[in-house]
Amino acid sequence: MTTNRSSQHRSTIDPKALAGKKAVVTGGTIGMGLAIVRALTDRGAEVVYTGRSDRRLAEAQAALGTPLAHPVRSDATDTGAIAALHDQVADRLGDIDHLFVNQGIAEFQTLEEVTEESWDRIFDVNAKSAFFTVQRLVPLMSEGGSIVFTTVSNDQIFPGLSAYSGAKEAVAAFTKVLAAELLPRGIRVNAIAPGFILTPTMGVAELTEEQRAEFIEQGNASTPMGRGGTVEEVAAAALYLAVDATFTTGVELSVDGGFGQGLGH
Repeated sequence: MTTNRSSQHRSTIDPKALAGKKAVVTGGTIGMGLAIVRALTDRGAEVVYTGRSDRRLAEAQAALGTPLAHPVRSDATDTGAIAALHDQVADRLGDIDHLFVNQGIAEFQTLEEVTEESWDRIFDVNAKSAFFTVQRLVPLMSEGGSIVFTTVSNDQIFPGLSAYSGAKEAVAAFTKVLAAELLPRGIRVNAIAPGFILTPTMGVAELTEEQRAEFIEQGNASTPMGRGGTVEEVAAAALYLAVDATFTTGVELSVDGGFGQGLGH
């Protein structure tokens, strides 16, 4: 059913709606990031998207099948690579209209299991890299552009996600602070907060197929709408904030089927 809905939705898209617009999507090779890239290029935008794996970049480019998408290998935890990304984006696109800061990883670790190394890894990918990506790329942004962070629906907390939940709360704070700082340039800054979304990894590193199936079952049971969300639904919310919500800034929009609001529980 999801595939049919997505196909029907894509058939109604105006392929020239974003013609001439330019965007950057970090963490754009799989899942929600790839769906955002596809939603942008389907509407005619030109997009630079990043990933750390050459294999995933090649697979994403083959799946997208459009000259409007430009893959760039970039490690979001490496400040030198972020600086280089600025130059690569400037060379390829010049100014940019929309920036989607989407990279992220999660690991389930209890209080006793968390190490300094794992803590730093989670915060480096989810929080530190998000901030410095914006710092480096915002000089390229056009007046009146937009930034959309990806956080997480954190209103209900699960054991074992201290570092991940904390890092994403930091990004939610960046959203409000940077929205205030960038007001003089007319740049809006918002965030999408996904709940249980059906992605290849389910947002958690190194899940087995059995664990993934169990996670999906738990997610469906915990979501008031009774199902996991699709990556296309997340992309639609991200594009709404980036393109259509022209009088909205500093907002974190839940895309979680009512999960964070406790509906039906």
